[in-house]
Amino acid sequence: MTYALQSRINADINLKKFLRENSYWYKVLNRNENAFNEFVSDMKVKYKLTTGDKINKTIDNISMIQSFLEVLK
Repeated sequence: MTYALQSRINADINLKKFLRENSYWYKVLNRNENAFNEFVSDMKVKYKLTTGDKINKTIDNISMIQSFLEVLK
């Protein structure tokens, strides 16, 4: 793994944590540094940081606020 790739991983707390929890990625990234984008995608899916997950979380928050306001009426 090159120093540039290591510094990119160390700069992001989520990437660093994900790499420690899923150590098989060390081998994958050492053999093929082009797999970094796949590594980031896998991290986003497992930590629910994708755009769809963010939208669903926002919708859930809005519906919770609506139901709270209905109770207050």
